[in-house]
Parts: sequence; C-alpha cells; structure tokens
Amino acid sequence: MRVTITTLARAGLLGALTTGSALALAAPPLPPVQDQGSVAYLSGGIGQGEARAIEGSERNWPLTLEFAQRDRNHGDFVANVAVVVRDSHGHTSLHATSEGPFMLARLAPGRYAVDATLDGKTLHERVAVHSGAPAKAIFVWPAGTDHDNG
Repeated sequence: MRVTITTLARAGLLGALTTGSALALAAPPLPPVQDQGSVAYLSGGIGQGEARAIEGSERNWPLTLEFAQRDRNHGDFVANVAVVVRDSHGHTSLHATSEGPFMLARLAPGRYAVDATLDGKTLHERVAVHSGAPAKAIFVWPAGTDHDNG
C-alpha cells in the first residue's frame, strides 16, 4: 500500500473538518502496542496525525524502522511490509507486518539483522541497538515495487 504525502495531508484535513477544531488540535493516540515474546512493538503512521505521533515517540523506543518507495523524484510511504528481526545468533526476535510506514520495537541492546519485504522484494539492514541511544533503519524500495497499489 502506497501513501503519498498529499494523501497524508488530505487525511489530516478531512480529520480536522469532521472532528471539529478542538479535537483536531489534540494529538492522536499511538497505535496499540503489541507483544511478540519479549519484544513489544507498534506500527502505523497512516495519516499525518498518527505519523507525527509516532515520530514524536521514536526517542522512547530502541529501534525505529521506516518504509518508503522511491517514486520518480520523491518518496512515498508504504505499508504492509513484512518485517523479520534476527539477533546476532540468527534467532528471530520479531516477525510482524507493519500496518503503516513506521514500526517501533523495544529490543534488548545488541546487534540485529532486519529483513523488510514489500511485494516480494526484500531489503536487508543491520542495526546496533544501544541502551539509551535509539537506532533507526530506513528502507526505500525502487519505484514500481508495490505493484498492487502503484
């Protein structure tokens, strides 16, 4: 699923028009935190408000993953990305599908390999998670990867 910045702006405007100005100014809640074994995570960021809320919370999570697709001269956020995070011993720490362009994970300090798959195309990143120092990995697929929604 591809979400353009214009789509995010429209969603934010529509939300402001339909919920009233007082509610539109309130920060939207974060998506629900989910648990998989010892790892807590959340994913989302569809809509400008939720994307801002997640970006504002990144510093409180050891790992942030961001997903986009290059589209000519700019990038579009993508969702429905299959994510597998493995520790330095090759054991799977997290296996989930991102519900938006952001995924935050509460992982123990260590080195991890992250595989992110969109429409059958897998990108790989290695990240080091340190106590008190959030890590971030950004995955950008080439234009045309997300054939179902492009």
